[in-house]
Amino acid sequence: MNDGVNPTTTPEWEELIADADGIAAEYRENGWDAVALEPIDVTPVERGDQSGLDVTIAESAYDRVADLVGSDDVSFGDAEVYYRPAEGEDQRFALVVERDEHSESAVLVPVTYALSESRAVFERALHEEELHIHVRPEAADEWVVFSHDDPSLFLEESDVREWNDE
Repeated sequence: MNDGVNPTTTPEWEELIADADGIAAEYRENGWDAVALEPIDVTPVERGDQSGLDVTIAESAYDRVADLVGSDDVSFGDAEVYYRPAEGEDQRFALVVERDEHSESAVLVPVTYALSESRAVFERALHEEELHIHVRPEAADEWVVFSHDDPSLFLEESDVREWNDE
């Protein structure tokens, strides 16, 4: 990704993972079923009609998310995005909390992406007003998709302005 450095091994990433674990613990203390993911990799992707961020996780974690998403009484339609300002850096970090208030279920998805590598994905998402996050197991070709209708929450305000001016 960035100059050969894997962003999922940086101190910023470790801090984001710790925050996800802490927020998930708070949800559980309040009676929610909360799963905090620890992605192995996050990759911008455009495959035909699919565009967004691929979030690769361990098979065991994926099974837990797939069971939760596949439950008849769970419908993820709400999300919170905690974006970390880039401070002039190309690498971005965000924590996405996918939520279902009715069933009190949450999936916390930490993401990181280099803006220079994901620009086409975000431009498309801004144009279509929808960003997809594909959560995938490491060794299988299946995924769970979370959709976000405000992709600007994943970007600096200046990025959105710059792209709109072009």
